[in-house]
Formats: sequence, structure tokens, C-alpha cells
Amino acid sequence: MTTGVAVTTTPTSVESLDLDPAFALHRGGKLEVRSTIPVRNADDLSLAYTPGVARVCTAIADTPSLVNDYTWVANVVAVVSDGTAVLGLGDIGPAAAMPVMEGKALLFKEFGGVDAVPICLDCTDVDALVETVVRLAPSFGGINLEDISAPRCFEVEDRLRALLDIPVFHDDQHGTAIVVLAALTNAARLTGRSLGDLRAVVAGAGASGVAVTRILLEAGIGDIAVADSKGMLYSGREGLNPVKDALARDTNKAGHKGSTEEALAGADVFLGLSGSTVSEAAIASMAADSIVFALSNPTPEVHPEVAAKYARVVATGRSDFPNQINNVLAFPGVFRGALDVRATTITENMKVAAAVALAGVVGDDVTAEYVIPSPFDKRVAPAVTAAVAAQARADGVARL
Repeated sequence: MTTGVAVTTTPTSVESLDLDPAFALHRGGKLEVRSTIPVRNADDLSLAYTPGVARVCTAIADTPSLVNDYTWVANVVAVVSDGTAVLGLGDIGPAAAMPVMEGKALLFKEFGGVDAVPICLDCTDVDALVETVVRLAPSFGGINLEDISAPRCFEVEDRLRALLDIPVFHDDQHGTAIVVLAALTNAARLTGRSLGDLRAVVAGAGASGVAVTRILLEAGIGDIAVADSKGMLYSGREGLNPVKDALARDTNKAGHKGSTEEALAGADVFLGLSGSTVSEAAIASMAADSIVFALSNPTPEVHPEVAAKYARVVATGRSDFPNQINNVLAFPGVFRGALDVRATTITENMKVAAAVALAGVVGDDVTAEYVIPSPFDKRVAPAVTAAVAAQARADGVARL
């Protein structure tokens, strides 16, 4: 049929892109679905599909929990994004977010043995996101929210946790928080201190900044103050959204009201989660044996070689420097542990248990350049999995 619309083709464009190894690797996508049973003959077919499948369907209709035993549901996670806060790329939309969500699903499988399905939604309204995920939820054992911009991400997660009886986990928040807590625990131990001895300054009050601050408060950090693009959060500051207002009430015991750099004077810890920059002079003004986690990617808030002139321990989000704070150290094991016991939720205690287990992988081998293990350390996922599963049982949220 002729539509009358001119179509412009570029037959060499894909071939040209494939000269870049990143494009070549992504060609056709990074995932596929494979069957777990053979279909060799009519008998196999009659068991895998009709009529045998009807007996299984009827049993599940009578006893819905059997879906976890006789389908893939109990071992599969939905990786859900609206594409509004992708990596360091920002609001690029659901289609452009798909390579990242595919990558996340790949990491679930490779590092945790968890099947995951990337789902990019063409909606950004909180009500629409929540309703869509709730409608999809019967097909999954857990929901991993990804790259949803703040502050909407907080409400989306909170509402889904209240509505669903399966784990809901926003990795940008909690995965980062778990790994930071593990690394900071070891960094403090290396310098002869505990978390309770530390005063920390966080640059960034988005999803990861809020979650990192919350888990460190839960773990007993001595004092922690948070800055957004307008300066330090403090109780009574005008114009704060509800998330920042609550954070201001629970942090900043010293009452800092100026800039991040002013608050760093004498501080023990800098946690960069903002995409901003921090001067060398500000890092130099920190306390002795300071700890600098400059985690913005691809450009840290301060270059690690500059930070290392003054800090005892330096970490980044990059793989080309020591102490990479990488979420893949957390989320595969967290979900593996939660799925193994069919947890109804992921509690704060389960997150802290994951961090303790992750820190324990380093153990007595801790050095200034080794406060967190490599993602390729085969001990990581089993340690996190076991700790999360045990804590789920202790917290009374496990069904197995």
C-alpha cells in the first residue's frame, strides 16, 4: 500500500555504528528468553502446554501461592524505569533507557542467578507509574525500580511497598546506600574509628544522597549533614520539599547553613552524590585521616588523585580507580536472598545486614585501596544473599 509519505533510509548508518565496539556488543540486545525444558515430541508438548498445563492452572486457581512453585514468578524480577534519571544522562526517555535496563537484567543474572525483565514505561506521572507496576506485579517475584527521578522516586517506591506483598527496591537509592555503608565501615575501621566517631558531609539530596544519609543514620553515624544545589539542608530552611524537610530535621546537628565546602572544614567524611565539584582547598581543610567518596560518574566531584593527597581513603564510582562503589555488589544478592525466602518486603534491617556482609568480605585484608571488594569477587553474592535471607526470617517477612 502506498501512503504518500516519503521515507528516508540510511543503509550504512547501522554498519557505521557497529564500528564502535559498544554498539557492536549491543547489536540485537543483550538478552534472550530460553526454555528450561525440552519439547522433543508430542508427549512433551502435551505436558508443557495443552492439555497438561490446564491441571497446573487449575491448581494455582485453587491455591494461588502455588504460582511460586510451578511458574517462573518466584525467581524473576521486573527492572522498571521511566527513563527520567538515567545514569549520568538524565531524562532521556524510556526507549533510550532500554540499553541500561537490559544491562541491569544482565547483571542480575550474571551476579545473582536472578532472571530479570527490563520494562521501560512511557509515563512519568506518579499515579500512572504506580498503577502500571501494580497491574504488572502478578508476573514477578520482585520489583527493581531504576532511574526514576527524585523526588517522584520516593513516592513511587513508598506507595508500591504499601500496595504489594513482594520486594520493591529502588536501586539508585538503596543499592548505593548499602555499598557506601559497607565501604565506609571498613574505611573507618582502617583509621581506628567507628561510624559513631565520624562527622560526614553529603553533597547531593537526590535519590542516592537521601538513601545514603538514611542508612548511615540507621547505622549510627556520629553526625551527617546534607547539601543540595542551594546549600546545606537545615531545619527551618525555606523552600524544602517534604523529603528534604524531613532530612533536615534528622541531620546537621552542628547547624551548618553555608556551602558544602564550608561544612567540610574539619569534617571526617565527604560523600559526593551530586555531579557538582569540590575544590582541592575544601578537601585539604578536612580532618586528619579523612575519607573521601567522590561518586559522581563519569566525573567525580574531586579527582581521586587530588583527594588522595589529603585523604586516607578515597573511593569513586569508576572502575579505573581503587574502591569502586558499584551497586552490582548489592542488588543481585539482596534480591537473591529475598526471593529465596519469598520475602514480602525488603526491610531496613535487611539492607544493613547486606552492608555488614559486604564489609565482611574484605575482613582483615582491609587497606586504603581495598575497603570494598571487587564485583568479580565470587564471595560477594553468596555472602549478601545469606545475610539478607537470614535477616528476612529474623524480621518476620519471610514465607519460607
